[in-house]
Amino acid sequence: MPAPWRCVVADSLKPRPAVLEMAPYHPPTGGRRNKLRLDFNENTVGAPPHVIDFIKRYLTAADLSIYPEYENTLQDLARHFDVSIDQFTLSNGTDEAIQLLINTYIDDGDEVLTLRPSYAMYKFYSQLAGARVEELDYRPGTLAFPLEELLERITPVTRAVLISNPNNPTGTGTQLPALRKILEKAAHAPVLIDEAYYEFSGVTLLPLLDEYPNLFVSRTFSKIYGMAAMRCGCLFSQSANMAYVRKAQSPYSVNALAAMAVRIAVEDQKFVEDYVLEVLTARELLYVGLERLRIPYIKSQANFVLCQVGDRAIELRDELRQRGVLVRDRSYELTGCLRVTVGTRDQIRRFLDELEQIW
Repeated sequence: MPAPWRCVVADSLKPRPAVLEMAPYHPPTGGRRNKLRLDFNENTVGAPPHVIDFIKRYLTAADLSIYPEYENTLQDLARHFDVSIDQFTLSNGTDEAIQLLINTYIDDGDEVLTLRPSYAMYKFYSQLAGARVEELDYRPGTLAFPLEELLERITPVTRAVLISNPNNPTGTGTQLPALRKILEKAAHAPVLIDEAYYEFSGVTLLPLLDEYPNLFVSRTFSKIYGMAAMRCGCLFSQSANMAYVRKAQSPYSVNALAAMAVRIAVEDQKFVEDYVLEVLTARELLYVGLERLRIPYIKSQANFVLCQVGDRAIELRDELRQRGVLVRDRSYELTGCLRVTVGTRDQIRRFLDELEQIW
């Protein structure tokens, strides 16, 4: 009689060493509905109404049954960004843009240079690829951009430089002359300038694409355009670079709904201009309120402000949450700091009122 079938439970499979060595990344994204969301640097008034209206009117069952087609979206965005179609690709948010650059140019053991603190996904995707990540600190106290230190740190073995300008979470940034120096010092390596908050700073390197073969620029529709749920962005570079990047990209990484929405979003720049003006005005209001409460802060070039609240950072975050106001604790990397997204003036007034009651 044959032996009965037995289930043999194997030991857990071991992933690559790069995965074993990584720290998990768990953003606190749960339970945010119906609260004042000043924690993720999103557009706090929502997506442009004309985008929602268009989707409601023209999205059909047939549209959802077909794999995405990007031709019209690429044409419209090329016109909006004043680039050629072969100088960029759509990406699944800025996250995929970072991943594409890393997957295209970085091998196991290569050196990737980033700043600290900065957007966590630079280190995340670099470590996942097995790269050796070297981090250079923003200047203590002011958190100013460390240009001279960065230029000194770039060497012939540096295989990529990843920079957020303005930087998240510090809000500080730098200007075109400094970025040109970085591109020239790292001429042998791709240099990514992440412009997620460009609309608030006004500093962009997109017009310099033809000048620097090592320049990559990323943009997102998750911030100013209020479409974080869509997960759509763009990665720009010279056409020869983008031909390689597209080889490393899956063919349908951006869903059809997102591709449709971003086409419509860029048609109405008044929505963007009005929101930027509101945020910049509200940011000044926030500065005044923090000074009244004698809370130090870092002046920002983006739609968020880093507040230095001392050893009460986590306590204040939790008490504000109980009051329906969400802010982001950054004390795990910047001692005593909370990051506050700047929305409308009314939203900032509410934040300051709640903060004053518990401060």
